[in-house]
Amino acid sequence: MFDVITWTAHPVIFHIGWFALRWYALMFIVGFFIGEKIMEYIYRHEGMNPERVYTLFLYCFVGTLVGARLGHCLFYAPDYYLSHPLEILQTWKGGLASHGGTIGVITAVFLYARRDKLPFLYVLDRLSIGVAPVAALIRMGNLFNHEIFGGPTDLPWAFRFITNLGAYEAGREPVFTAPSHPTQIYEALCYVAVFVITFLMYKKFDAGKRTGMIFGTFLIGIFGSRFFIEFIKNNQEAFEEGMLLNMGQLLSIPFVLIGIWLIVRSLRKQG
Repeated sequence: MFDVITWTAHPVIFHIGWFALRWYALMFIVGFFIGEKIMEYIYRHEGMNPERVYTLFLYCFVGTLVGARLGHCLFYAPDYYLSHPLEILQTWKGGLASHGGTIGVITAVFLYARRDKLPFLYVLDRLSIGVAPVAALIRMGNLFNHEIFGGPTDLPWAFRFITNLGAYEAGREPVFTAPSHPTQIYEALCYVAVFVITFLMYKKFDAGKRTGMIFGTFLIGIFGSRFFIEFIKNNQEAFEEGMLLNMGQLLSIPFVLIGIWLIVRSLRKQG
């Protein structure tokens, strides 16, 4: 047990000239690599050519980046970005939204499924197994960025995060928050649990034959946990202050409802 964890991790792993490898980028890349290997396993298991996964993940990689960036700009700061549209392209300044990334991936899968003549939900059911570890590692990237953490707590695993990160990266002394909920870790653990559940559904219970069952479970697990963790997480934007539910929660509700509908549909259709 710990009194408090003072988190001084630096967001940058190393510099080589103008290039800087950040933990967030590494977590993103490693997550996609793991997700790709999971999908290769599934394709082999079903007698499909695993090389088809490379095209799928190229579509998903682009869909994730575009969707997450547009989601942040349009969900959290539409007035600003619509007035400064060129800044939407400035991804190096930060600002990605997981809900937008999910919409981007779903759009990418639709295009991929049509191209490869595969059923849309068939691909989503299997892809969602590989996406859960990606989501978990991205949250660990947020941890290294000292962002998206929760409110004050006296729990023994509380973290003190750096608030003047830019100054800290420039070599100045860090300024810390009060001991706070490490909500990045909470979400990452939930997403790992979603991976375990969906993989077991596929491998042990043959849920892949119930169209929409695995993807529906994924949506409920990912966005249901996100909804409840938001209650102890700091708001992302000032306009969320005073709202009964913040933007992250409002955006999560439709995904959870779609997940419930998919599960009910799969049970009725193939029950």
